[in-house]
Amino acid sequence: MNEVEELSKLDLTKIPSLEGKFFDDLHQKTLKNFYFELGEGSILFLFSPSYSVISPTPNETVNEFIRKKEEVLNRFKEYIMYNLSEYSVLLDVNNYFVEQNSFMILARLRERDSGGRLYEIKFYTHSPHELITHYKDKIYIGRDFIDLFNFKRKHYGLKESIRSLKDQYDIVMDRAEEKLKKPLRYKSFFQEIKESVNELYEESMSIIQSLPKEIEFANISCQDMVEINAQYRTINHYVIELNDEVAEFDNLLRFRNENDFVRYVTKYKKDLSNMISFFNIKINGCFSEKIQNCKNS
Repeated sequence: MNEVEELSKLDLTKIPSLEGKFFDDLHQKTLKNFYFELGEGSILFLFSPSYSVISPTPNETVNEFIRKKEEVLNRFKEYIMYNLSEYSVLLDVNNYFVEQNSFMILARLRERDSGGRLYEIKFYTHSPHELITHYKDKIYIGRDFIDLFNFKRKHYGLKESIRSLKDQYDIVMDRAEEKLKKPLRYKSFFQEIKESVNELYEESMSIIQSLPKEIEFANISCQDMVEINAQYRTINHYVIELNDEVAEFDNLLRFRNENDFVRYVTKYKKDLSNMISFFNIKINGCFSEKIQNCKNS
């Protein structure tokens, strides 16, 4: 975990300027109640919206980082929120829980061995008043992947998200060996889910290669919009099929009180449902609106 070190070296001029972008009320309020979790060595430090360290007691490296890099943290926080607004539906589909928690959101960062450029971010929400006393009760709302030096995402960032689903399945399998009472009891579920994960990955990557990296609707014909929309819808169908299988497994685990393991499957299911919502709102929903306008023009 080297997030504090990498952000300490960050040159603000390398972060793209996003002036002129607008936040709705949900994103505005969440920005004001934004908590960080950053790693330094083997320790995760929890930062308040004003960058005081809530826990654990900060060391000198962290204290110096706060003193010198508040501007970096402000810019980074805004950049994350712009990414959530443009390329995610995490806040939109989880707005009830976020609003119930006074618009509090917690971003746990993981730098991805990229020299401080690429980050995976897991997002949680929690009552600010009970964050310390009941930290484990935080609600997982999803994950995102950002490139600090390039805001625009090719193919809506789907390659990264689909790779993550494949990688997360391997992690879930590792947890199954550790946490399940009798892992072999669920062999058929693991096999079916693995086959669906591989099919999603292979078919999606093949489809994505045939699609434009970036969409400029003004330069695309109505017929091309229809065809591209259908291709993205096909990818979504693979995600829906996988989600149905994982949901069935999740329900069975809860019925059998596999409490030590089921939370990993539930989190995986959350990532899948978020991706389905992303397709419906940000991709297929947007294409459908453009196609309808095209037909009526």
